[in-house]
Amino acid sequence: MMSLYPLLVPMAPFIAALLTALPNNYVGKKSYTLGWWIIFAGFLTSLPLLWNAIQSPEPIHLVLFSTPWEFLPTAGITIDRLAAVMMTVISLFGTILYRYSTRYLQQDPHQNRYQTLLALKVSMLLFMVSSGDLITLFIFWQVSGWFLSLLSHNYAHVPTANGAFRTFIFLRAGEMAFVAGIALAYHLYGTVQLTQLFELAAVDQTVFSVFGTGLQITGATAVTLLIFIGAMSKSAQFPLHMWLPDALYAPTPIHALLHSGGINAGGFLLTRLAPLYILSPTTLHFVLLIGLATAILGSSMMLVQNDIKKSLGYSTIGQMGYMIMECGLGAFPLAVFHLIAHGLFKADIFLNCAKGIQEARSHQVKPEHIQSHSTSVLGIVGWGVALILSFLAPLGIAVGVHELLGISFMESQGLFILFLFSWVTASQAMLTLFRLNKPLLTKGVMLVGIALIATAYFFAAEQFTHFLIPNAATANAYLEAAELPPGLFLILAALLALSIAGGWFFSVYRRQTKPGATDSGGLKETLYLFFMNRLYLDGFALRLFGTLKRMGKQINQSPVSSILVALIALGVAYTQTIGFSGLSGQTIIFLIAAAVLVPLFPLHSVYVTALTKAPKILATTLCVLMPLIGVFAIKSFLPQLPKELLPAISVLAIAGALWGSLKALSQIQVTRLLAYGGIAVYSIFWWYVAQTGSISPEALFYVWTVTLVWGGLFLLWDRVRARYGDLDLTKIGGLFDTMPRFAVCMGLLIMAAVGLPPFGLFFGYLGILLSPATGISYGLAVIIATWFAACWYLFKLMQHLLFGPARNDLRYDDLRPAEIAVFALVIALLVAPCLMPHDWLNTTVTELAMAWKAGGM
Repeated sequence: MMSLYPLLVPMAPFIAALLTALPNNYVGKKSYTLGWWIIFAGFLTSLPLLWNAIQSPEPIHLVLFSTPWEFLPTAGITIDRLAAVMMTVISLFGTILYRYSTRYLQQDPHQNRYQTLLALKVSMLLFMVSSGDLITLFIFWQVSGWFLSLLSHNYAHVPTANGAFRTFIFLRAGEMAFVAGIALAYHLYGTVQLTQLFELAAVDQTVFSVFGTGLQITGATAVTLLIFIGAMSKSAQFPLHMWLPDALYAPTPIHALLHSGGINAGGFLLTRLAPLYILSPTTLHFVLLIGLATAILGSSMMLVQNDIKKSLGYSTIGQMGYMIMECGLGAFPLAVFHLIAHGLFKADIFLNCAKGIQEARSHQVKPEHIQSHSTSVLGIVGWGVALILSFLAPLGIAVGVHELLGISFMESQGLFILFLFSWVTASQAMLTLFRLNKPLLTKGVMLVGIALIATAYFFAAEQFTHFLIPNAATANAYLEAAELPPGLFLILAALLALSIAGGWFFSVYRRQTKPGATDSGGLKETLYLFFMNRLYLDGFALRLFGTLKRMGKQINQSPVSSILVALIALGVAYTQTIGFSGLSGQTIIFLIAAAVLVPLFPLHSVYVTALTKAPKILATTLCVLMPLIGVFAIKSFLPQLPKELLPAISVLAIAGALWGSLKALSQIQVTRLLAYGGIAVYSIFWWYVAQTGSISPEALFYVWTVTLVWGGLFLLWDRVRARYGDLDLTKIGGLFDTMPRFAVCMGLLIMAAVGLPPFGLFFGYLGILLSPATGISYGLAVIIATWFAACWYLFKLMQHLLFGPARNDLRYDDLRPAEIAVFALVIALLVAPCLMPHDWLNTTVTELAMAWKAGGM
């Protein structure tokens, strides 16, 4: 029997989370100490795994259990050298941060929740880095992002809540692109297992035309670009970096975990999929461009910050850009080495920044004005000394270290670009001494120190590269795959060299500025304001979303818009029915009844009216019964439905998905938001039925879980209306502290509604996206966009109800035991189908439909 001891590493924080989730009166405050010891035991377990990886390059495969899903037949973990290193680093960080947090928040009333979420996030990261397939990796990728958005902690603080929402939305946007890449990979290669995926992709010759423009890209390029967007959002790459500065309200240990582990996930993902990425030089060049832009812009924004956390945050953005740039150059092992070094550095900095803040508050003194060290222009000797010590000497050190270690940076484009960055780093370190006017001996000692540090760093990086990729030919192949066209490479290298020389010149020249001289206006002030205002991207985003919000509000209030959209959709649908011979009267009746019960645009008004105008408990009942009865109706008439009509239904379903999403995003009344959101998500079901011409097990599973989730959300809102009346989202909030049991139930239902595991709706979404019948089409893109829109308005719904300050004029009354039991049943029903055979629901519904049809006849 295979040993399962590697599973102890990711399970240790999970067990600690279960322990701290219990109320204090069960285990007391000692649970934090016990939880820390459990997490520490997981770290100790990771050390033998790392030693085993050092001794043998063969990975450890653990199959945990079989799944009922065709796209993921088995669930397990794979621990190779990359996974072993990452598990050791993450479990070490988790151990330190969990212990730090027990003292940091020891008097906070919500420490239980915080410690639980912290441990769960560490566990999800450990499972993520040990995943052996794309689905499992994506599951833990998105769940870790969900926990990050919940760890802001101070939900009564409005900027904190807004930052949590922005974090979730930016990460979710990347995750939607990620899942689109997974769907495309599965349709192209028929597998999500990484080893099989790499082998099949290497021989695949699929070519796509981009939006009919004639521009062609390979299948590997399309897949890797989509997955890279997921890495961009997680690792705060330009222009998807805007969420990170807004996440700075979280407690300091969360910053340490985020900046040392979570945000590095992009570099890990690209390294894990390196055999796939080297098949697409186009994607690698794009990765290089994004990484280089992020490194420059992030570092520039860091220089103009006056807040220590913001300065560290933008520093992280710049460092992540450098890490992604290394991946774009094909230096994947160096990116992982950078990931680890940066993680250790940032964890230490963030955990100690509070000490610096406290010291500054305790000794509030103005810094002394540093006078310029020279009022005259440097002479030839001065410029010569500066040139030798801060420009040529660092260059000589960089060349000498590479020669000493046998690293031939002239034979590889990637290594040459990295060599230039090492040169500018050493040069900037020496320029600091010139600005401080240190004596010549100190400068000499500094040069020796730089030489020793550079030697140690490059030696460690070289050894780590050999450890991670033992085959030197494979490492060289990665570098060769990322090579730029010769002309483009020469331009890039020349620009980098000129920027280094120009930066050095202006830094030395700036040292000569006369005392009291100021630079007003001009390029310097313009650049300062540009970077101080975060490239004006936040203002642009606010204006863009404000404009879209106003447009959505106008469309929502206009009675003409609904009629116009309906006419357009019907007109397009009619053009898809050429050659259609007609329907029988019975089929027409069943089709109309089904389109009313399972809302299909434009016959959705009955569904909206029933859910918004019916009495409270009746509306909840109709929310569940109407779709279930409608599915039986579809089962009855679908075999008699002419195939020529299916394209028209597909058009109406796409129109319903877009219209329902737009209307839901514009609502402030909960019932209308849920009603229009229901139209959008049920339109996904109709689209899938139109694509397949049948109701498959995946479709039934999807519609069953959607009905449960929407019924649970309607019931939850009904409990609020029974207590406080039918308030809109602007007039109630702060339920997280005042109604904690309600908040837990709502958080779980929203988690299920936005398609997060372990709830069944996630597998329903995947079943539809990965079904061979759906193929690669514009409709598939609309379905993914509909999923993202649902994440937007449902998380916003949760934010409005749970976060922010509570009203003082309301007497809050939490859920009672009987009500909690109902929601516990709904949540259990959402999880249970994942553990049952894949087609159990299809078999049950088919038998019931046949019995009903036989009885009616």
